[in-house]
Amino acid sequence: MAADVQKIYLEFENGPRAEATLQTEAAPKTAAAIWKALEVPVTQPVMHAMYAGPEIMFGLPEEAQLFDPATLPAENQQVVPAPGDLIWFHQSKELMAGLDFELWELGIFYGKGGRIFGPLGWTPCTNWASITSGLDEFAAACQETRTIGLKNLTIGRI
Repeated sequence: MAADVQKIYLEFENGPRAEATLQTEAAPKTAAAIWKALEVPVTQPVMHAMYAGPEIMFGLPEEAQLFDPATLPAENQQVVPAPGDLIWFHQSKELMAGLDFELWELGIFYGKGGRIFGPLGWTPCTNWASITSGLDEFAAACQETRTIGLKNLTIGRI
C-alpha cells in the first residue's frame, strides 16, 4: 500500500465493518476536508434514503464540521454512483422549503441502481471515497435500515 493511500472504516454497532479508500486524486480537496473531519471517529444513527435507492445517509455531526463547505469545489461529480461509493452532499439552510437547517451528508451507496435524485431533482455530488473491502456484509446491514429503521454507524480513519 502506497504511503499516500488514506483509508477509513465504516462499522455498524453490533454489525459488519467495511473499509473505504479515499479518492485523493479524483477529489483531493473534498477527501482532505473529510479526512480532517474524521480525525476523531464519529458515530451517528443512519437512515435509509427515500429517493436515491440503495443508499444510507450519514449526517456529519457538528463536532466534525471542521471545514467551510462553500470552499469545496465540484470534484469527481456523479449522479449515478456505483455500489460502495461514498458521496459528499451539503445543502444550505432554507434551500429547500421548510428545511431550516444545513445538511452535511456522507451518502453511502451499497447496491446497484443508486441515483442522486431528490425533491429538488438530479443533484450531482462528489464521490470522495469507495468501499474496497467488506461491501457484501455491510450492504446487507444497510438494507436492513429500510425495514428495521435507524442503526448507529461509526466512521473513522484507519
